[in-house]
Amino acid sequence: MKSSCRRLFGLPVAATLLTVAGCTSTDDASGALPAPTPSGQQAAHCRALRHELPSTVNELKRRTDRPDSDFTAAWGDTPITLRCGVPRPLVLTRGYKHYNPWSATVEINGVEWMPEQQPDGSLRCTTSKREAWVEVTVPKKYVGTGEFEMFTGLSDAVRKAVPLGVI
Repeated sequence: MKSSCRRLFGLPVAATLLTVAGCTSTDDASGALPAPTPSGQQAAHCRALRHELPSTVNELKRRTDRPDSDFTAAWGDTPITLRCGVPRPLVLTRGYKHYNPWSATVEINGVEWMPEQQPDGSLRCTTSKREAWVEVTVPKKYVGTGEFEMFTGLSDAVRKAVPLGVI
């Protein structure tokens, strides 16, 4: 796995995560997620991504996601969840009170992920520099257990299905 941190100024990733401003979590205890509604080319990229996703993440088997959607995926009973075609993260949206276009990213296998620690202890990571936003939420129980290692297969899938680009 090729991994590097961008804009971290030499700080360990864990310390950086503690300083990243969080937003509300997008999932609940059941793992149910609101399905994104991308259109056009973003929807096509997300449908292609669904076919590239690994059958396991962090040794957790892929499960039927709720709601059933071309734009979501989940692994495990306390699910690691993926949503493709989500809106731009608030921290990257002009006018948001915690707007930070220089938010820290972690590069894993050629894909940049922007980690955001959530108030419930989970970790939400969203791709950057891709033609569709892909968001992965790692539940609190897996945070601190090598959570970035689990992004190897996810990064490979994103790299194959969602081209580089800025939206």
